[in-house]
Amino acid sequence: MPVTPVSPSDLAQGSYSDTPPWTLDDPAALTWRRGLADIRARVVAEVPELTQPERWPPGRRVLTVTRRVGLAVGLWELREKRVGGSVSRAGISRRLRHAAERLGPTYIKLGQIISAGEGIFPGELVDEFKRCRDRVPAEPFRVVRQVVEEDLGRPLGEVFRWVDRTPLAAASIAQVHAATLRTGERVVVKVQRPTVARLVREDLRVMAWLAPKLVGRIPVTALANPPALVELFAQTIAEELDFRLEAENMLDLARTFAELGQRGYVVPRPHPELVTRRVLVMERLDGFRFDDVAGMHDAGLDTEAVVRTGMIASIEGAILKGIFHGDLHGGNLFVMPDGRTALLDFGITGRLDEVRRQALLRLLLGGAGNDVRTQLAAMRDLGALPPDADLDEVIRDLHLDQPPVDPTTMSGEQLVGEIQQVTKALLGIGARFPKELMLFVKNLVFLDGAIARLAPDLDIFGEIANISIYFATHHGDRIAADVGIDPRGIELDMSGVKASFGLDETTEGLTHRQLQQRRATIRRNLARRRGRR
Repeated sequence: MPVTPVSPSDLAQGSYSDTPPWTLDDPAALTWRRGLADIRARVVAEVPELTQPERWPPGRRVLTVTRRVGLAVGLWELREKRVGGSVSRAGISRRLRHAAERLGPTYIKLGQIISAGEGIFPGELVDEFKRCRDRVPAEPFRVVRQVVEEDLGRPLGEVFRWVDRTPLAAASIAQVHAATLRTGERVVVKVQRPTVARLVREDLRVMAWLAPKLVGRIPVTALANPPALVELFAQTIAEELDFRLEAENMLDLARTFAELGQRGYVVPRPHPELVTRRVLVMERLDGFRFDDVAGMHDAGLDTEAVVRTGMIASIEGAILKGIFHGDLHGGNLFVMPDGRTALLDFGITGRLDEVRRQALLRLLLGGAGNDVRTQLAAMRDLGALPPDADLDEVIRDLHLDQPPVDPTTMSGEQLVGEIQQVTKALLGIGARFPKELMLFVKNLVFLDGAIARLAPDLDIFGEIANISIYFATHHGDRIAADVGIDPRGIELDMSGVKASFGLDETTEGLTHRQLQQRRATIRRNLARRRGRR
């Protein structure tokens, strides 16, 4: 007689795997969660103090940082700055990346955040900092053992039957090791670098003191102005230094997916007991690397469905629950054999209060209806524009009241001029990138790249329409109750979407492969401009 499989008892609590090493039936009873609300509040409150520029240089660390950054800027001023243009921007970006690598984990982490910000930070800076994604050497295993034993309060051998001495990955804040518990469960152990918490706080104070002195000195600090970047970085990294907060993020996101009926994402279960400030033991999941397209196809997986799940789930949690994974990239997820996507690394998680959640919801609804004013008002409420911003003036300054121009028809000089004009206008009205919006946009940029790898022939316009229909049919009542706008009554206006790609209204479809070709044309036009300089 066949045996009917029994579903894990905690699937009502979260979107977890079907083969649990343990279950989390009562997350509220976990001892490591006690007092976390106060700890999270203290971490958030600490950020303004860390990023307030001090009158005098803060400690000895400032000498090392000033020497490295000063040398980078000085050599650039002597060499590439004289040439100007793209050579100057590329030169300062390269020299800042070299300085970050020499300054250690905090600055490498800053570089990694910048590297994932295509469309947010200057292109030269993004391209250069992509090179430091894998440049963090692992801590020796004796150091790993020491941290684990100090935090768990017992010898390594009493907890683990086996720990792989070679880490699965080593990042700026921590590294992860495959392991097996004494009770036989396969796990992953995330271990914080022993000095990183102290070093991050020292470096944030140094960054805050140094940042205002870089304003206006280097060409890659327009929208990515140094003081704002330091504040953004501090908000992002502060919660990463306590793994209990990360484990709680795992529980909260897993619960959010379950409440939304979104089972396409799987969250590894944190261990009920083995979680401390510097050690996080979690369930080990297996699957295909996100760039292993051939492997997924050979296994019969639908990569278009994988991308579609990513797009819907990333938006759904943010606009309906005010929480989302804040650091999607190829190393933080993989595709399981059953086609679901496993999420990893929850140190950076976006959390929106009710005002900003509804603002983000209105921003997306305004985009669906091509309502520019609604979108700008939502941007203001998200904190991207000043509270007193004159929206009519913003529309005029950004030329949003004029017909769009196809960027593939513009020369390199025209493209650069347009970018400079928009940048100047944004700076003039005090635009900024609040943390949650930056994380949300960064995720969308990643998903754009995921489409290029996993589903290059996906019709972008068709998918936008399908996603709009999904939200209208699945969440229409909730959205209408939240913001007084019923998405079922919005006629999807693709003219604004098409215009954003430089296409006229008669264009029926656009695959990502075609979009890549258009972007290649724009890059060639910019390259020709550089060649004439």
